[in-house]
Amino acid sequence: MHEILTIATYLVAWLICKWVIGIESGLIKLIISLSAAVSVYALIAVKNYKDQKNKGGEP
Repeated sequence: MHEILTIATYLVAWLICKWVIGIESGLIKLIISLSAAVSVYALIAVKNYKDQKNKGGEP
């Protein structure tokens, strides 16, 4: 599930950079959108780890 959310975040960030902010550089759009996607993936992983830790399960 978190992989789908990561892909969606990447696409939304790319489109925001392209249409809302108006960034023309493909490299800058790539860096910003990948950073957003990796951040979402990391936040979900931390949340899942904390949930498992609170339940007493193995990570």
